[in-house]
Parts: sequence; C-alpha cells; structure tokens
Amino acid sequence: MKLFYAPTSAYVRKVMVTAIELGLADRIEKLPSAAHPVKRDERIALANPLAKIPAAITPEGDTLFDSRVICEYLDAQAPGLNLFPAEPRTRWQALTLQALGDGLVDAALLSRYEMAMRPPERQWDDWVQGQLAKVDAAVARLDEKIEMVAGPLTIGQIAIGCALGYLDFRFAHRPWREKHLRLAAWYAAFAERPSMQATIPRDAA
Repeated sequence: MKLFYAPTSAYVRKVMVTAIELGLADRIEKLPSAAHPVKRDERIALANPLAKIPAAITPEGDTLFDSRVICEYLDAQAPGLNLFPAEPRTRWQALTLQALGDGLVDAALLSRYEMAMRPPERQWDDWVQGQLAKVDAAVARLDEKIEMVAGPLTIGQIAIGCALGYLDFRFAHRPWREKHLRLAAWYAAFAERPSMQATIPRDAA
C-alpha cells in the first residue's frame, strides 16, 4: 500500500501505529506530501480530491481516505487481531472512542490553523477559544471515564493516544496532565508502546 505521509499529522500517525500493531508497517510505501488548508498539494489530490492526508492507494489501485477507512482496511488485512472488534457493544465503544480522539484532533487543528495560518489582524480569538474548549472537554471526559480506554487494544485507544500526542507536540504551552491524573497515567504507559515510540511527531529538520 502507498500512503501519502507527513510525520507531523496525528491522523497519519494513527494509520502508522495501527500498521505497526498489526505487523503490516513493512507493506507501506510512504509518499511525500505537503497537506495545507489553503495551498493544495495536487500529489495528494490524485488519491483524495480533498487533498487531505492520510490518503492511500492499495495494491489493487483503489484509493482510500481518511484515517478511519485506512485503519479499518489495514485491520482487514490482519484477520484475528481485531483492532475493530466484532462483538457489537465493544465495536461501538471502540468506534465512539475513535470519534472522540479524531474530534479532539479536529478541534486542535482548527485552533492551530487560525493562529498559524491567518494574518494576525484577521484572527478570531473567540473561534480559537471555542475550539480549545472542545479539546478541554474531550480530555476531561476521558479522565472522568478512564475505563473507556482500559482493556484490550482497539482503534479507539490508538486514536486517543495519537490525539494526546498531538497536544504534546503542538500545544505544549497548554499542559493537560495536572488536572487529569488518571488519563495522564494511562497515556504515560500507552506512549511507551513500540508503535508509539516509532511514530513520535517531529517537524522536518
């Protein structure tokens, strides 16, 4: 599988963590990309008309996007491991947790785009604070319901781990651990997984 890739993307990281956990990382060819909210990368658009990453091309030539679809595709290539559980209640819980992690990243990204991409005189502080309120609410819910992320590994835990990693990467000036000790303890252990260590986000040198 070919994957349009950027090491700073939490969604790309989710795909790569999934691939590592499933033992499929060596089947992925990483393609360079430069996704941007304004300047389209036409290389990505060949696979995803939205020009967003991650986007993938399967060995059969099919195109897949976004991270949720690609991760489920990878899970189907490794029968028996079940990061997307088959049992209905467990599956819905894992998918809901994935949605919470992805939504956290969505809100963080929208806040970052406002601050980093728009000229200072056009930035809307209420928008930034509104997005960050979503981030804070998601983190608080995870700490309150820490049992949501306990148990066998699923796509939900991977999404949450990558989302928290993105906060550490792009929002280190807004520490979240002090008020959320249970979630911090869970993440400290989860972040030591080889799949997470191998995919720590870094800006290009």
